[in-house]
Amino acid sequence: MTRVFSGVKPTGHLTLGNYLGAMRRWADVDQHQADALFCVVDLHALTVDHDPGRVRRLSRQAATLLLASGLDPELCTVFVQSHVDEHARLSYLLECVATDGEMRRMIQYKEKAARERERGGSVRLSLLTYPVLMAADILAYGTDEVPVGDDQTQHVELTRDLAVRFNQRYGHTFVVPRATRPQVAARVMNLQE
Repeated sequence: MTRVFSGVKPTGHLTLGNYLGAMRRWADVDQHQADALFCVVDLHALTVDHDPGRVRRLSRQAATLLLASGLDPELCTVFVQSHVDEHARLSYLLECVATDGEMRRMIQYKEKAARERERGGSVRLSLLTYPVLMAADILAYGTDEVPVGDDQTQHVELTRDLAVRFNQRYGHTFVVPRATRPQVAARVMNLQE
């Protein structure tokens, strides 16, 4: 059976892109036709200035929204990223095969770093390595498919590159996942910014 992994960052706001491009498909299709894993990716919320209590609260809220959207724990797995230590461990191992140039070419990094600098802030290293943590999220579970919108396709391509490179260096370890795009809302990105 195909394994599907998807994550949602606990921002406190469910965007139209989240619902149309992800959650509706998860509830209607993925949990019924795949070995589906859905994750509240709370560690990704730490890449920007944050209040730890707020991140915890929003993580619980995001998990509640996932279940309210129709995900059935009898049919799929719903969990919180930070509750699985292996995500951070695997992220470090993947950083050892990633390059600085790959990270700095990530479009989202460039855009978010530029906005942070315009505000007079400093750019956190975690923003640069965010795509490696995303790769760890995906690769940790032997994921075959990752449903993403256009804004995340580059990160899945990086995940594929890291999996291939790791497998070549250390022997077959990871499934090389493929991005799948929803029929609806592939281009509906975060409307909050």
